Amino acid sequence: MIDTIFALATPPGRGAIAVLRLSGPSVEAALTALGATRVKPRMASVRDLSHAGDHIDQALVLRFVAPNSYTGEDSAELHLHGGRAVVEAASRALIALGLRPADPGEFTRRAFQNGRMDLAQAEAVADLIDAETSAQAKQALGQLDGKLSETYAGFRRDLLHALALVEAEIDFPDEEVPDNLARTAGPVLDRLGADLRRAVDTGRRGERVRDGYRIVLIGETNAGKSSLFNALVAREAAIVTSIAGTTRDVLDADLVIGGYAVTLSDTAGLRDSDDPVEAEGVRRARMRAEQADLRVWVRAPGDPDGVAAAYVKDGDLIVATKSDLGVSLARGGHETLAVSTTTGDGLAEVRDWIAARLAQDLSGADFPAVTQERHRLRLLEALESVDAARVALDVAPEMAGDDLRRAADALARVTGAIGVEDILGEVFSTFCIGK
Repeated sequence: MIDTIFALATPPGRGAIAVLRLSGPSVEAALTALGATRVKPRMASVRDLSHAGDHIDQALVLRFVAPNSYTGEDSAELHLHGGRAVVEAASRALIALGLRPADPGEFTRRAFQNGRMDLAQAEAVADLIDAETSAQAKQALGQLDGKLSETYAGFRRDLLHALALVEAEIDFPDEEVPDNLARTAGPVLDRLGADLRRAVDTGRRGERVRDGYRIVLIGETNAGKSSLFNALVAREAAIVTSIAGTTRDVLDADLVIGGYAVTLSDTAGLRDSDDPVEAEGVRRARMRAEQADLRVWVRAPGDPDGVAAAYVKDGDLIVATKSDLGVSLARGGHETLAVSTTTGDGLAEVRDWIAARLAQDLSGADFPAVTQERHRLRLLEALESVDAARVALDVAPEMAGDDLRRAADALARVTGAIGVEDILGEVFSTFCIGK
């Protein structure tokens, strides 16, 4: 028999209200035992809760009858006063009545298993809970609404249509089917391959919205990187001195620009050094520059095009520091903004430029954002199989059929239509208790 579970759905600690969620076949019996009788479904009712002769609390009780609940099971919510003693008393009573505390993500896992949502939507629930920016919340809500799942379902329908054409020719060679029927699947696969390739190409967009867009400050020693870093994060996060090579390691800070999560990195000045500690810092700076979504080349008056110039790509930004000294810098092919961290001049322009770049990179694609590495890998697997099927179609249609089945299976794994037991634990272990 399925256990009936419960969990605190509000943050632990002192608060005005604490909500305990219940789900499973024994919910109604548990409510009755606590004194919450005659609670109409989906109607809030005030009830005095007690157990074993002890009064627990006067609570607001909500009841949901299967399958019309979040989990698809009989469910309830106890809206208690938020004191720790009240929550602990209610929890002890529920355990005594045979309920058990829920595991992380167990409510949403049951919702998935009972068909209330697919696996991609379940992952969106976790993303929405973790969202700290408006862009993250918007992306998670779109995925929760099923936009990503609908796109994958469309891909899979095209695959199954192509597979039907291929297998009709193989399985019914003596029936009245058109000659070369399998080859008519070619245009379908061409279109599907283009869609999958576009989805893979834009896949990093969703991951960057979810995990943070990586911006790295690079430049020679004493160019003003740490001063600019402190100005952008609005606190004294990095040590600033006039001594060259003060910054020895990569220093990260998380911030929000234009509604998007950003990880900004201050790095060691790029130069050749015999100091092993500084040399390691330079190595890490170079590695972080290679991994960045955007490099900001910080240059001071008189700086030559030194080591840092090799890491700046087309479309990256040059920030000319110490503009209060009245010296201008420019370099062809890159936009250059002048700032003074002493007076604050130009800082707003730098933030506006970065905000515009974030909007350009992260909000412009038609395809719903791929938010998980797991999704992107399955899309790559499906694309490889579709490409292989297209090649085989003119030579050996039966081999194309095998490739198309592999592609369909890869897409089905994204939404949990097949073969999900090996990934359920990984997906739901990241959830908070009570969700």
